[in-house]
Amino acid sequence: MSLQVEKLEKNMAKLTIEVAPEELEKAIEKAYQKNKKRISVPGFRKGKVPRQMIEKMYGKEIFYEDAVNALVPDAYAKALDECEEEIVSSPQIDVVQIEAGQPFIFTAEVALKPEVRLGKYKGVKVSKTDVNVTDEEVDAEIEKERERNARNVAVEDRAVKDGDMTVLDFEGFVDGVAFKGGKGENYPLTIGSGAFIPGFEDQLIGAEIGKEVEVQVTFPQNYHSEELKGKPAVFKCTVKEIKEKELPELDDEFAGDVSEFDTLAEYKDDVRKKITARKEEEAKGVKTDAVVDAIINDSDMEIPEAMIETQQRQMVEDFEQRIRMQGLQLEQYYQMTGSNYEKLLEQVKPQALKGIQSRLVLEAVAEKENIKATEEDFEKEIDKMAEMYRMENDKVKNMLDESGQKSVMNDIAIQKAIDFVVENAVEE
Repeated sequence: MSLQVEKLEKNMAKLTIEVAPEELEKAIEKAYQKNKKRISVPGFRKGKVPRQMIEKMYGKEIFYEDAVNALVPDAYAKALDECEEEIVSSPQIDVVQIEAGQPFIFTAEVALKPEVRLGKYKGVKVSKTDVNVTDEEVDAEIEKERERNARNVAVEDRAVKDGDMTVLDFEGFVDGVAFKGGKGENYPLTIGSGAFIPGFEDQLIGAEIGKEVEVQVTFPQNYHSEELKGKPAVFKCTVKEIKEKELPELDDEFAGDVSEFDTLAEYKDDVRKKITARKEEEAKGVKTDAVVDAIINDSDMEIPEAMIETQQRQMVEDFEQRIRMQGLQLEQYYQMTGSNYEKLLEQVKPQALKGIQSRLVLEAVAEKENIKATEEDFEKEIDKMAEMYRMENDKVKNMLDESGQKSVMNDIAIQKAIDFVVENAVEE
């Protein structure tokens, strides 16, 4: 195999890869052996037709497609190993020559890693994020905990009010005629939830247990049923049960039930500390994004479109994999969301571009400051991965080939570069 590299505009390159004639002959013969049982020629049994006879009857090109599919991946992988340029996109393959007895020649158009002309990265000025925690924030967090520990208590001595959980029977009528799907028995409905069409739940406020009330509504114009769109309707409803939410008292006993503390004051202090820690972590993320954005804006790089497209496809494929792991079919997801593969590609493009820009400038910072991952850093990262996957360290290492280990080391260096630029930023 031989390789020629021609650099093109906008950080693109054309790799011309030549494969020896004997390798092409092996691939064609393999394609013949694979397909001969499926090819019919008068006078021969299937699987017994000589290759020369098939080629004479159908043309020599009959096995070329399979031969190309067999040759290209391996030849391209060898070309990547030989190529001194850093390739950052999937290849655009084009066959130049394929003819038995001659070298097989194809080209691969690829994106090359862009050069970054790094701007200011030390002393970047960013806005300071407020991490002070107010009493109102502490009270709101505690109130959420009270909500989580609330009891639903049956009510029999009053009418329905907003926020109540009810159980009701109902039947709907349009022009005095009951309609399909308009009837429900022992139906649970929380007043104010918005589960029913607008106006329905509001009219149940004041209803008493066991007494029928009429609810008059108009179906929305965008209602899913064509027969009911925009139609006025009357629902005859009977509330059978009312329950209200009873919050626990805000006292030492509550604190002991929901935390490790004996007093409400201690619990409040702990809640404040946790909110503070959360806000500090969020502020760190905001600061990091602001610093990296500032460095990107002050740097110069020409990112080839093929590099962005490769990142887009990777992001969408990762997303689709997560959807499958959740037990969803892709077709179902796309139907439910009104989306498709192409729409997702376009949707993630800004994020793909930002991710590439961020990594490029941080790699440039790491190179400029001689920031590298040490063996100790690598071992610590392996420890984290082993804990995450609940595996032994040696097994995690064995799962990583040379390329995988290099990727881990690069990621560590990137994180170190992030820490460096953030520590050297100036908050105003």
